[in-house]
Amino acid sequence: MRIAVLGAGGLGAYYGGTLARAGHDVRLLARGENLAALRSHGLEVREPEGTFTVAVAASDRPEDLAPADLVLVTVKSYSLSDVAAAARRLSAEGGTVLPLLNGVEAFESLVSAGVPEDRILGGLTIISVERTAPGIVERRSPFRSVVVGERDGSESPRALRAARAFREAGAEARVSGEIAVDLWRKFLFIATVAAGCGLARSPIGAVRAAPLGALLLERAVREIGTVGRARGVRLPPGEEERVLDQIAALPGGLKPSFLLDLERGGPNELEVLSGAVVRFGRAAGVPTPIHDTAVGALGAAR
Repeated sequence: MRIAVLGAGGLGAYYGGTLARAGHDVRLLARGENLAALRSHGLEVREPEGTFTVAVAASDRPEDLAPADLVLVTVKSYSLSDVAAAARRLSAEGGTVLPLLNGVEAFESLVSAGVPEDRILGGLTIISVERTAPGIVERRSPFRSVVVGERDGSESPRALRAARAFREAGAEARVSGEIAVDLWRKFLFIATVAAGCGLARSPIGAVRAAPLGALLLERAVREIGTVGRARGVRLPPGEEERVLDQIAALPGGLKPSFLLDLERGGPNELEVLSGAVVRFGRAAGVPTPIHDTAVGALGAAR
């Protein structure tokens, strides 16, 4: 399969590299020093299981990525506008656009940017990965999972093909019949960990160990679950407890990408994480004091 990757940061470079190693024709949209490193030395991928280097095609010209069967959108949410035109162009030439963004608003954002609804496949990934230097990416989590799905719940050929490609690349991947629910399941997890670690400016272990830290995390999860159900999301009973168990099992030193962005002092995804919880909560009449606090405190710190 021919795959275009819009965003060669940690996430895009990692999946681009593993998909290329699996034999797919991968082309990365990259810029600056990262582009130069990819062209001169290839892409180095470091994993808990070992390290490999793979040659990948890379360009700063979106037209060089066309045509593509699958278009992975792997930028941070605050950079989506930078690749929207490329996503539109590649979708117009027949590509299926698969966003692997944080939050639950990627579909609507892409449609607002001009990508046709029927060219977008829902998706999410759960992984901890970072670009550590130009042309070098490191996966730090033992897990790497991908979920794809049609908004109408059908098991389409394109969804099956995308999931198969990620499995070939070494990830756990499946097709979901309820992609909206799965996106909210991830949202429960990532927005909670981002709020807790962001407010504490600490990795998850320190948050869990702090006085009232566990209560902070529990309340953050429950706010999101209440907001989601008020919006009609069919989150199953006990989902909050499952997410809290997942958070309790995380390595103590883990820092979410949101905290890494805060530490760098650059842009971050507050608006699509706690910010979205607050917006959705107010629209539904659901109080969200933990996420209100995160938005107030962390928004002021930017």
